[in-house]
Amino acid sequence: MRLGIIGFPQTGKTTLFNALTRGDAPTTASAGRVEVHTAVVNVPDPRVDALARMFNPRKTIYAKVTYADIAGLDGSSGGSISGVLLNQLSQMDGFLHVVRCFENDNVGHIAGSIDPLRDIRSMESEFILNDLIAVERKLERLQEERRKGGTDKTLNARQIALFERLHARLAEEKPLRGLTFSAEEERFLSGFGLLSRKPVLLLLNLHEGQQPPDLGSLGETFPWVALQGQLEMEIAQLPPEDAAIFMEEYGIDEPGLNKMIRLSYDLLNLQSFFTVGEDEVRAWTIRRGMKAQEAAGVIHTDLQKGFIRAEVVSYDDLIAAGSMAEARARGKLRLEGKEYIVQDGDIMHVRFNV
Repeated sequence: MRLGIIGFPQTGKTTLFNALTRGDAPTTASAGRVEVHTAVVNVPDPRVDALARMFNPRKTIYAKVTYADIAGLDGSSGGSISGVLLNQLSQMDGFLHVVRCFENDNVGHIAGSIDPLRDIRSMESEFILNDLIAVERKLERLQEERRKGGTDKTLNARQIALFERLHARLAEEKPLRGLTFSAEEERFLSGFGLLSRKPVLLLLNLHEGQQPPDLGSLGETFPWVALQGQLEMEIAQLPPEDAAIFMEEYGIDEPGLNKMIRLSYDLLNLQSFFTVGEDEVRAWTIRRGMKAQEAAGVIHTDLQKGFIRAEVVSYDDLIAAGSMAEARARGKLRLEGKEYIVQDGDIMHVRFNV
């Protein structure tokens, strides 16, 4: 799962990326160039920490989110995003939109002033316009195919109906994010990469001590998190001991980045289940609603093919019991079949036979 870090120039995108990666990528890009920097980041999860303390494994592995810092989007394309940039954006599963809220006389804003609400709406309009152009082109091709014949007329009619529905929505300047689709429609749209379908998390980039702005209705439309990007980067680049002292001095319980990463994970409709033991404690990433047999396949395809049962205990029940043996004695360890819907925080051991 990949989240694209987007935002207009001089919003602090790369500062944020450096905080995530504890890196020092240049915070300025060559004008007109599409540059992409990618990093895989652990999802902070105190449950993994607690399980590691309980089992003292040789390896502890967290769930992960991949971030791509995508430069080149300047808000001036009017929906006609360049092919190279569009290709990068289309590959993302969602977006982290960095919105500039801080003032800095030495770093100007592309629009000449700081206005978070304007920037959020402008980015949304950019994606809607781009999708509208793409949908219109697709409709033209489908209608041309219908005129020429030689294609499945029924299938063609269903595709035209779908894209006319998308067009009507976009023409009202509304994103496609709120629409639901049948399994067949999802197949029609797979690989189409419509930008306004993708979930968006807003990151309000503040200067030190600044309060987040009132987003009004946009705060209900989009999930959002506020953090002080420059301060977060400075904390991230300190040794852990120094970072702890720094945070204590500033009264910071945990880095704002941790909350942002967890919200990113939620944004993609993901959850974690765990496998535990002396060798390894590990968080596995699945989509919400996944069944036990499918989840077993995330661990290894053989487990899915030969799935018999899953031994399952909830994280809360295991922690309350203090050990797997005590959880079993209390009747908290249960057997679940193929159709069981895995819950966030389940600890699973898969029984299988290949």
